[in-house]
Amino acid sequence: MTKAQASKEEKKQKRPTCQKRELQNEEKRMRRRAFRSRIKTALKGFLESLKQADVQKRTQQLSEVASLVDKGVNKGIFTRNKAGRVKARLSAKLQAA
Repeated sequence: MTKAQASKEEKKQKRPTCQKRELQNEEKRMRRRAFRSRIKTALKGFLESLKQADVQKRTQQLSEVASLVDKGVNKGIFTRNKAGRVKARLSAKLQAA
């Protein structure tokens, strides 16, 4: 038996609370990842709407993205400053288009 194999066998088992925290962290990571994906999809829709002439659709897409970003702040995914920055940049793009 090699030294590496022996160390794997002697490795201490994790405590149940540690295992629970790891499981909770993984679940939170997946939830946050899915939420960020939703925001990116909405953002792509907004950027696509900038290329079109429909002003109503542009503003609707912007409000959808802003709403999702604000929800991300409430869930702790984004900081308030990042959310403000994102919304300011998107509204500037809307004004320029």
